[in-house]
Amino acid sequence: MRSFICRKCGQRLSFENSLCLKCKSALGFHLPSRSIFVLDSDEHAEIDGEVWVRCPNRAIARCNWLVRRDDDRLDDAQQLCASCRLTRTRPRDSDEEGMAAFAVAETNKRRVVLELDELGLPLVPKSEDPDGGLAFDLLSSAKTNVITGHAAGVITLDLAEGDDVHREQLRVAMDEPYRTLVGHFRHEVGHYYQMLLVGEGEERRRFEELFGDPDQDYGAALKRHYDEGAPKDWGRLYVSSYATMHPAEDWAETFAHYLHIRDALDTAAAYAMAPAGATTSSELAGDVGFDQIIDWWLPLSWALNQMNRSMGHHDLYPFVLPAAVLRKMRFIHSLIQPAPVWDDRNLPARETTAVTDR
Repeated sequence: MRSFICRKCGQRLSFENSLCLKCKSALGFHLPSRSIFVLDSDEHAEIDGEVWVRCPNRAIARCNWLVRRDDDRLDDAQQLCASCRLTRTRPRDSDEEGMAAFAVAETNKRRVVLELDELGLPLVPKSEDPDGGLAFDLLSSAKTNVITGHAAGVITLDLAEGDDVHREQLRVAMDEPYRTLVGHFRHEVGHYYQMLLVGEGEERRRFEELFGDPDQDYGAALKRHYDEGAPKDWGRLYVSSYATMHPAEDWAETFAHYLHIRDALDTAAAYAMAPAGATTSSELAGDVGFDQIIDWWLPLSWALNQMNRSMGHHDLYPFVLPAAVLRKMRFIHSLIQPAPVWDDRNLPARETTAVTDR
């Protein structure tokens, strides 16, 4: 996450700010430029000759993003920001606890959406592309059973995961070193991008070589995992014990860790704790780019873990990245940021596309 400042008074801002605490200016985040702008007295901002206004979900989702004003678009859903448009279902307005949890979840989702956008991954709402689009159902489990998961581009999230006590109880019960809302979003979108990034042919062959057959019986794998647990030596081949359950879960866990690393490096670069080239928007394509990412990440994560320990906290990144996991992560990187294709004159001819045309 990059560093932001108020364009009126120079105060440091966080990504979530909708108000400058120093000069009291109203603020809005502009996704195309990935910048925070000061709004005028009518809460508008003119950016590159266009008028941008607050997302209508400012109150219910604490959304601080801007949406381009277009008086010709009468559908309220189309007036929502790029992140809010992805949400298909939320609690009823009368559900005060559910709506409070919904706002927390949306705040975390916006952080993930920004990272996906910076990495150049497609973010098309399912309302616009019923077959290949993405949608979020953010549901309260207070009165009904909700299972967090992904199915055909729809990500369901139990909003109880936003409650610190509930989440920590589950983390301990499931013997997990890490459990956060951001982590859930990154894991579940990993399932979605498996659909988009892994086609047939060489991509499918490489996936099966690294992760296994994704068509394995998921129900049987789930039962085996919870009946028998992870193999004792899982740490040699997997980034987490949950990744051992099924090839699709191995991909999603590895994908989530790739996003963890890229965003953490981006934040470190913004605050001079990593080289400027470590940002998410930097050109880090192909094997050379991936090697550089890991070369930056390993010493940084070690230092951050030691910093947390000095404050009496658990490690910030309590994971080991064995060679097998790095090979899997390298494959994911190659699909998201592939190496250029070179012509006979040794000049870049074109960039390979990250998304397979299926």
